[in-house]
Amino acid sequence: MIYKRKIVDKINKFINSKEVLVLHGARQVGKTSLMFYLIEELKKRQDDNIFYFDLEISRFLELANAGHDEFFNYLAATGYDKNKKAFVFLDEIQYLDDPSKFLKLFHDNYGGKIKLIASGSSSFEIKRKFKNSLVGRTVNFEIWPLSFEEFLIFKNKKYDISAGNLPEAVNEELKKLYKEYVIFGAYPQIVLENDIFKKEVYLNQIISAYIKKDIRDLARIKDISKFNKLIEILAAQTGNLINILELSGTAGLARQTVEEYLFLLENTYIIKLVKPFYRNLRSELFKTPKIYFIDHGLANLLTFKNFPRAIAGNIFETAVFSDLLKKYGADNIHFWRTSAKQEIDFIVNKNKTIWPIEAKINAGSFKSAAMDYFVKEYKIKNRNLVFLEGKRKNNKSDQIKDKIIYSYPWEI
Repeated sequence: MIYKRKIVDKINKFINSKEVLVLHGARQVGKTSLMFYLIEELKKRQDDNIFYFDLEISRFLELANAGHDEFFNYLAATGYDKNKKAFVFLDEIQYLDDPSKFLKLFHDNYGGKIKLIASGSSSFEIKRKFKNSLVGRTVNFEIWPLSFEEFLIFKNKKYDISAGNLPEAVNEELKKLYKEYVIFGAYPQIVLENDIFKKEVYLNQIISAYIKKDIRDLARIKDISKFNKLIEILAAQTGNLINILELSGTAGLARQTVEEYLFLLENTYIIKLVKPFYRNLRSELFKTPKIYFIDHGLANLLTFKNFPRAIAGNIFETAVFSDLLKKYGADNIHFWRTSAKQEIDFIVNKNKTIWPIEAKINAGSFKSAAMDYFVKEYKIKNRNLVFLEGKRKNNKSDQIKDKIIYSYPWEI
């Protein structure tokens, strides 16, 4: 069974347009399954002029590298109906020698007749190979690991978490599921597997085959042990400020090398560096960022070598960040920290609305001083505490009085 991802509705808005659709994302986040879902949907509406090519298969890669005309001739010889619009799916486009040239020429020569939908596992590799000639010719979508809402769908749990004001008995059931989500992560294969031992084996395979090997080969990294050590150090620091000099000393790597590896890891969808929130953009650009692993299960396994029974505070914060990222986009999420070390975990800044969010496993550990200062300084009306355990203020008038909204992670 192939499950519908939330991004499908956004993609479908462009399914009949001329532009090439490009799906970016890490390996194993479900890009191929997403393509198969789109193919099945096209078949349901009687579209049968559909072709799928996996460019990891050498003969298809050679065919595409031979050029757009050769590729079109292949389609014509293998069932392409020239009287109907065709849909061509190209999986792992980054393997092409010159994907930019191929997509440009195909779009310009056959765009009215043939719709291209391409996927790529490395935005670093794609950006390196793509040229400005594709401006206006592509629509890009980032594919992330599952959100918690998608996690519930993949687990066949029929909770309507968008409704809000759920009965507390339902919230208690959701807590157990959210803990599973935080500990094991959000890669579709891991979510669909119920056996914990197999989850660990599969996630270790993702680490070995797709993270360490792929990225290692991409950057032609020679000192493998230091690179692997750096990844493990970074996993343990998810949710924390990143100190390049400290990382350099601990991993035994030059500062410039650490910076290059961080750039590579961010552009292969393993980590995300979050900038601080400032009114002054110049200040924002030169302040220390925080690091988050995009998948919290991955961070757990790299840090603890197996899945922990309890959720660490920084892993909970990472899971909250991951869902905010999927919902609001990386450019709209920041954190806030003063020289006096007052800090707020997340500042969502979208559509000219500033929304401070603090993430605490237990609501009882929340201290409001930093929030109080921030809302006064920036004239913000409301703030949010995201928690999993402890009691929230059930009295709505109390919440309105001190302007703190208490939310479970699935309520934001």
